Amino acid sequence: MKHVNPQPVVTVVQSSPAFGLGTLADVLAERVRLVRPYAGDTVPALADAGDAVVVLGAETSAYDTDAAPWLGAVRALLSEALAAGTPVLGLGLGAQLLALAGGGQVQVAAPPGVEAGVTRVFWRPGACDDAVVGSVVDPADRVTPVVTLHADAVVDLPANAAWLGSTDMYPYQAFRIGSGLGLQFQPEVTRELLEGWLARGELADATAALDGFDRDADAVLATGRRIAEAFAATVDRHAGAGTVTV
Repeated sequence: MKHVNPQPVVTVVQSSPAFGLGTLADVLAERVRLVRPYAGDTVPALADAGDAVVVLGAETSAYDTDAAPWLGAVRALLSEALAAGTPVLGLGLGAQLLALAGGGQVQVAAPPGVEAGVTRVFWRPGACDDAVVGSVVDPADRVTPVVTLHADAVVDLPANAAWLGSTDMYPYQAFRIGSGLGLQFQPEVTRELLEGWLARGELADATAALDGFDRDADAVLATGRRIAEAFAATVDRHAGAGTVTV
């Protein structure tokens, strides 16, 4: 007899209305259970979070519990997920919270300054074998254009982390802690999202950032979609989704 397992559930924690799912939305689709703590939603414990956890970016720092009092609960959820081997994807602020949950360190307003717009991730050798970012690594040159917008940064990885990628300005752009993948860059970016981020007026030359996106849009969007698809496949494998013979 054959039956189909239920669709996996991915809890997505969105800490700011400006930082949405972007290109992840179409790929994760029906898997998503959106939690918006800025709008009053409660951050769940792992037992109520389903089969995977995604933590999106936000304007706040990883330590600013006055502006975002739910950050402690997000870190607790990430710690639980890492301990249980549950797939995690942390983006931007989410990557910083993942590093903290694993025992790393984040610096507010790190000395290199704001990193914004299109930049290049230089993948380290182990990235080729990663279940998610390996989908976008070209072994011949190991360089991928991506979009980023941050000033805070991970400055120390946990001892058990695998360092996967860096940029010219910041070393820890991609890392893995067991079942958790942290990306300081924003694979979910769309032009609409980037316009919204830049409209906050924190970047001196927003026009240059948008021009850079337009120049590399095909590559940037394709990278984001491949990362989303690879993460979704990881979730499906973890959840045992699909047709099963019993």
